[in-house]
Amino acid sequence: MNFWKELPRPILVLAPLADVTDAAFRRMIAKYSCHTRADGTEGGPDVFWTEFVSADGLCRATPEGREKLMADLKYTEEERPIVAQLFSSNEEYMEQAAALCADLGFDGIDINMGCPDKGIEKQGCGSAMIKNPEKAAAIIRAAKRGAPDLPVSVKTRLGYNKDELEEWLPLLLAEKPAVVTIHARTRKEMSKVPAHWERVARAVEIRDALKSETLILGNGDALSLEDAEQKASATGADGVMLGRAIFGNPWLFHPEKDISNVSLEERFTALIEHTKLFEELLPHKSFAVMKKHYKAYINGFDGAHDLRAVLMEQDNSEKMADILNTFLEENK
Repeated sequence: MNFWKELPRPILVLAPLADVTDAAFRRMIAKYSCHTRADGTEGGPDVFWTEFVSADGLCRATPEGREKLMADLKYTEEERPIVAQLFSSNEEYMEQAAALCADLGFDGIDINMGCPDKGIEKQGCGSAMIKNPEKAAAIIRAAKRGAPDLPVSVKTRLGYNKDELEEWLPLLLAEKPAVVTIHARTRKEMSKVPAHWERVARAVEIRDALKSETLILGNGDALSLEDAEQKASATGADGVMLGRAIFGNPWLFHPEKDISNVSLEERFTALIEHTKLFEELLPHKSFAVMKKHYKAYINGFDGAHDLRAVLMEQDNSEKMADILNTFLEENK
């Protein structure tokens, strides 16, 4: 079933961010962004995404290595609909990994064709796919073979060294993915320049001219739900993916609450809970991963800089909780 067709517009989704939107943080977002929608359903983001996972690793890794990759595919029912994001330049492995994700109960498969990491590109994956459109098309078809009952989508960029949207997007649309998410920058631009949202509008025009049923989502510099809705309205996109705005802010998808209007005690409670979940669900990952969130959680109040510096020296949730609780007591 293609759940995408049932979602209200604009569709506001959670970006797949490596070492950020992991199983622990997604649980936090599902809990703290939960609200009652206009149609009476409970929800946060309209769609959750996993971090990207190597299809090759799922098929070839040692049992220990595979177990670690499988941890990235853990999810809860509160996160539905949830899409598993995969990367590979090997059709056989992509097909097998997509079949695995279907067996695991995911609602959709997404293929990463936009990551600029050099290690990923060396495998012919991520942004490197833009330079090899025939392989990109073959990988989409492989995912569809592996998960014939799930919608397959693609996340990509405007181009590699230059904007190639007019050439690149039609090649993707020819494979009839359910969704194409356009990060509105080239690979060369990384995230160093403002996102070109006028090119998302152009992507919608290309889609419409080709009479494609593929949904177009825009991505890049969406700072809030309101900002995302404005961007969708201005471009005609079916939805927007929010990424960096989620750092340390599990309330982002709640229409009334945000890190800017929750109490310090609520903020600290969430950070402690987040850290404990990280230790519980992802014991094989370095605790340093968790520290990416501290700047956002511990920011905008007197003493935040010094408190953050102390927290960055800690290596477990128990010590961190003691420090935060002491700070609250001393600043009542």
